[in-house]
Amino acid sequence: MTLRLYDTATRSVRDFVPMTPGQVGIYLCGVTVQSSPHIGHLRSAVNYDVLRRWLLHTGSEVTFVRNVTDVDDKILQKSLEQGRPYWAIAYENRLLLDRDYRSLNVLAPTYEPLATGHITEMHDMIASLIERGHAYPAANANGDVYFDVHSFPEYGALSGQKPEDMRSAEDAPERDKRDARDFALWKGVKADEPQDAYWPSPWGRGRPGWHIECSAMARRYLGDEFDIHGGGLDLTFPHHENELAQSKAAGLGFSRFWVHHALLNLGKSKMSKSLGNVIDLTAVVEAGIRPVELRYYLGSPHYRSRIDYTDEALHEAAVAYKRIEGFVHRAAEIVGPGRPKAVPPAFADAMNDDLNTSAALAVVHDTIREGNTALAAGDEPAIRGALTAVRAMLGVLGLDPLDPSWGGGDSSDDLRPVIDGLVALALEQRAQARARKDWAAADQVRDQLKNAGIQVEDTPAGPRWTVGEQH
Repeated sequence: MTLRLYDTATRSVRDFVPMTPGQVGIYLCGVTVQSSPHIGHLRSAVNYDVLRRWLLHTGSEVTFVRNVTDVDDKILQKSLEQGRPYWAIAYENRLLLDRDYRSLNVLAPTYEPLATGHITEMHDMIASLIERGHAYPAANANGDVYFDVHSFPEYGALSGQKPEDMRSAEDAPERDKRDARDFALWKGVKADEPQDAYWPSPWGRGRPGWHIECSAMARRYLGDEFDIHGGGLDLTFPHHENELAQSKAAGLGFSRFWVHHALLNLGKSKMSKSLGNVIDLTAVVEAGIRPVELRYYLGSPHYRSRIDYTDEALHEAAVAYKRIEGFVHRAAEIVGPGRPKAVPPAFADAMNDDLNTSAALAVVHDTIREGNTALAAGDEPAIRGALTAVRAMLGVLGLDPLDPSWGGGDSSDDLRPVIDGLVALALEQRAQARARKDWAAADQVRDQLKNAGIQVEDTPAGPRWTVGEQH
């Protein structure tokens, strides 16, 4: 079955056929790093990581580009508020973003370009747009350059809006625009902004507009035309509409598919730094949710389904993941970890159906039920078959409990040998109490371990222990 994806541009689910067989180019609009990331950003990362992993699983070579906007109105405003260089704020938040991506087992991008590193490419594209009659320098010669919306008849096609119904572009002051809807390609110097946030250009000192950076960087790393452009649904207009217009007006084929994920809402509004209604990874972990459980929560709904965040839903997801984890560990203890390869046909069908992760996880849970039946019967071939299938599916979703990414990079790993030794000592004391039929002492050891967060399960192979709640 061919992968089918919903394309915003055509408002339809279409067969995805890459430009070059076996090779896929993806550009994902990354984060503007004016502050630390929140879990809404992480939903975007997880959704497109799953797309990438599925393409890799099915044999494609993927070039995955995710940009970072490191100069922008909001970052400059933070610089003025905090009295710190804009670039220091951007770098600090980039490090936090990278940390959170690693914590959720998001594959590193093939390339992660910075806006400030691609000024030359932006100048080239702006010059081409002026030459073609689609852009103009402001008459006041203060460095502003605008895209001429009326020069591009297709403007509004991506978002389904008509130019006459659009409000003024809010990405630049009204400094000699020909039309209020024209948007900034290059922003001239302003006296009330940090003066180290500007670069020389043919039109005067300035800095890039938000939209031109993505067109220039996508072209630099993926060429004049590429397969998939991704981002949040809230970026469809004006950001992606403007990207598409300026790229097409410059003579580029640009993106063949536009894939947008729905938002993560807190209350009645999308999770947004500007609104101040955000939850970050640190707060989630402090509430007792592990990063792998957060990834399960973010990746379980269909990527085009809105998530209305609640603590209850997050904890339910954590419980569901613990069931998956429990099966994998119990089965691996009996038959070994195995070598996951093929996924069940029903899982493949779900993933090819516009990345239906909800249906795909239903296949995971069905297979685990079969595996638990095999565990109860001691049927090792059936246990092995279920385990390898489950691990193959979880690998595509980035959720395999045996993936080393979930076991490394945590300072608590340094204490693992100590914890192993202490638990082993306690279990030996419990075993001795049971041997002399001192059930009260044995139960007391088990209860003390439970109070410390250690769950003990008696198995035919002896007691096994896990950290956390069992369900």
